[in-house]
Amino acid sequence: MEAQRVYGYINNICIIGHGSIGKGTLPLIKRHFKFDRITIIDPHPVEVPEVSETVEFIRIGLTHDNFKEILDGIFVGKVCFCVNLSVGTSSSEIMQYCQAKGVFYIDTVKEEWEGHYSNKDIDLYKRSNYGLREALLKDVRQHKLKTTAISCCGANPGMVSWFVKQALVNLAHDIGFPLEEEPKSREEWGRLMMNLGVKGIHIAERDTQRSNEIRSPKEFWNTWSVDGFISEGYHQPSELGWGTHEKWVPQNAVFHREGCQAAIYMTKPGMNVTVKTWCPTYGPQMGFLVTHDESISIADFFTVRENNEVVFRPTCHYAYHPCADAVASALEIIGSG
Repeated sequence: MEAQRVYGYINNICIIGHGSIGKGTLPLIKRHFKFDRITIIDPHPVEVPEVSETVEFIRIGLTHDNFKEILDGIFVGKVCFCVNLSVGTSSSEIMQYCQAKGVFYIDTVKEEWEGHYSNKDIDLYKRSNYGLREALLKDVRQHKLKTTAISCCGANPGMVSWFVKQALVNLAHDIGFPLEEEPKSREEWGRLMMNLGVKGIHIAERDTQRSNEIRSPKEFWNTWSVDGFISEGYHQPSELGWGTHEKWVPQNAVFHREGCQAAIYMTKPGMNVTVKTWCPTYGPQMGFLVTHDESISIADFFTVRENNEVVFRPTCHYAYHPCADAVASALEIIGSG
């Protein structure tokens, strides 16, 4: 039997959100960490986790008004860890709170308080992932970090960004490009991609799950967070990293004037924009150009500048094809308004 690796000892761990990702993450945390206590927070769990002397469950939703008081009662001890796997909570505010308390922090996506994405009075830029990312980076630069904080590090976004680096190393090997050692800096990675001639990156995902049941009209079915999918596919604009080689501009495209300027967004939701893509299971196919954080962060990371001028940047986007029931649900909600 393979030995289990234990990464460290933590006094108190708080998992915010017990949806599909939270349920899958809990056993991993219990397997790889030693801890005194895990507290799970979720206002509407599909199923309540099994509680014990070391696992506590709180049925409550975090809001701007109550999150500090609730978390104050959880984060006691020298070493604490916040794992934010929720929707409708402000990643930025919770991260800043954790910094002030000396608590380690990680999340899978940048979120805002409930109602932010669907609020038509909020400018589309501020509802975009680009705008949220720039605001978060601004907050980070203004504060001296006390503990490690990692944002947008799930499988996708997150792990796919590491795959891009490995893909570049593999490509260099396959075409005989001279690469004595792997790049170590952001500048070196960007120049490797530029010298290899890589111009576009498709993060292609195809969900193939099927149900034995039949979806009824006006029901929204999805294989992961329904709230999260409605936000990114319907309330947020379609976004993608925009490369320096591009000689055309999509209709309804808006260029950013602030920040890294590594991306553009459309004045249409992601489930209204299709893109030709490819994945191993189905080959060539159409996907939806749904906004995803890695589309922006990858394009930004691999940007090459000379004399403060951008000389290279790849186009990068997420091409998503949900399962059939989720596609039908999404198109129905867009059509009905």
